[in-house]
Amino acid sequence: MARYDVFIKPSALKELEAVDSKRDRQRIVRVILSLAEEPRPSGCRKLSGRDKYRVRSGSYRILYTVEDAILIVTIVKIGHRRDVYR
Repeated sequence: MARYDVFIKPSALKELEAVDSKRDRQRIVRVILSLAEEPRPSGCRKLSGRDKYRVRSGSYRILYTVEDAILIVTIVKIGHRRDVYR
């Protein structure tokens, strides 16, 4: 399988920097980097009514889009599970 390029929107980068725990940030970064190999890993869910997917990382959720034609994964939003879908 081809390797995807992963881009993080500036707003999502700010949300990543705002995560309190260093351990949580490191775990989120590992999940984001793994999306380059497998953009739809087991446990990911397609959001209904949107062209976005979400993957869990502890109490945090990572929302992203996948463009298969040009092999790009774009991280759109990162946040705590209680806030991320608003």
